[in-house]
Amino acid sequence: MRAVIQRVSRASVAVGGVVTGEIERGILVLLGVAKGDKEPDADYLAEKIGGLRIFPDAAGKMNLSVTDVGGGLLVVSQFTLMGDCRKGRRPSFDPAAAPEDAITLYNYFVQVVREKGIPVATGVFQAHMDVELVNDGPVTFVMESPQ
Repeated sequence: MRAVIQRVSRASVAVGGVVTGEIERGILVLLGVAKGDKEPDADYLAEKIGGLRIFPDAAGKMNLSVTDVGGGLLVVSQFTLMGDCRKGRRPSFDPAAAPEDAITLYNYFVQVVREKGIPVATGVFQAHMDVELVNDGPVTFVMESPQ
């Protein structure tokens, strides 16, 4: 699994002009699922993202987690994160999991994060989505499960 995470002051996702998920302060997670990914991959990323200290403390140092600041996650599925652009001019999506496998792991990831007590909003799997965000910092990281 691969995730692009961005610290945001607000973020939302809409499908057909209708907002399906939004958060204020928190983390936008763009989540890609690869062939062969399993629940331990989702567990790993949920644990890392939920505990990642990327919010400033009173001294301005990145020392607080999303839980510490009372924030939430907006999780958006993004199979294009698995795209391979090394050859030619058209990305190959061969590394991406099949939709039926990806949605299962995507939903599992969301469930695990919610079980940690972190509020989670989501997009709509396989829909064309408009994602809006205000990247706070900017602070952006790319994370991968250890697979």
